[in-house]
Amino acid sequence: MGGTVHRFNVVTLFPDLVKGLLEDSIIKRALDSGITELMTLNPRDFSRDRHKKVDDAPFGGGQGMLLMCGPLFDALESIPDPGRVILLSPMGAVLNQKKVRQLAGFSVVTMICGHYEGIDHRVVEEFVDEEISLGDFILTGGEIAAAAVIDSVTRELDETLGNDLSKTEESFDETGLLEYEQYTRPAEYRARRVPEVLLSGNHAEIRKWKMKHRLLNTMRRRPDLIEEGDLSPEYREILNEIEEESHERRK
Repeated sequence: MGGTVHRFNVVTLFPDLVKGLLEDSIIKRALDSGITELMTLNPRDFSRDRHKKVDDAPFGGGQGMLLMCGPLFDALESIPDPGRVILLSPMGAVLNQKKVRQLAGFSVVTMICGHYEGIDHRVVEEFVDEEISLGDFILTGGEIAAAAVIDSVTRELDETLGNDLSKTEESFDETGLLEYEQYTRPAEYRARRVPEVLLSGNHAEIRKWKMKHRLLNTMRRRPDLIEEGDLSPEYREILNEIEEESHERRK
């Protein structure tokens, strides 16, 4: 089952950019069908300056400009129910699937897109429940991150994918493991053949192969996920087999 998010509010200087990132594919269908709703608020619309100024130099000196308190306070206070308020910031915790599932439990999520050198910290103190980052790198603004959050959370909602089984056995599902390799027709292409077990029709062996290759891919690429994961007894048994095979090869 998915979560209960129905509305995303995005406070951004570039609302068309956010909308443009969500105007295709599954997420657009979710918006069009009413599974989710998107509202954007531009701080410039709340500026009391006749030039619609929303930024100023930081106290104490420093490079760049900060988004000011006034327009952001007014924009956020105009939202009747802001729900969970998130600042998209490189200082935040890195987004992962566990966090996505947590956010899917909120009926409303409001995101603040930083720009320039960031925002006046009083906005964080007054409104923000948590800060989220896409990773250890800097973006021009929070719009791409906001779209990523909307995309990933919307996939967790009932009816978004049409078939909830689509969310099982994919990377970072409840096992915390990466996905296994996948293939489609033809069975052989340029001398590269699909693993025979996948063509065998033996469902028990296919299932075991998929589980084993989820473990192998995770061990090779993200071993930290196995260390942190809570593997089922069946996965533990297969992991032990992998370790025994590795030990035999080293002899």
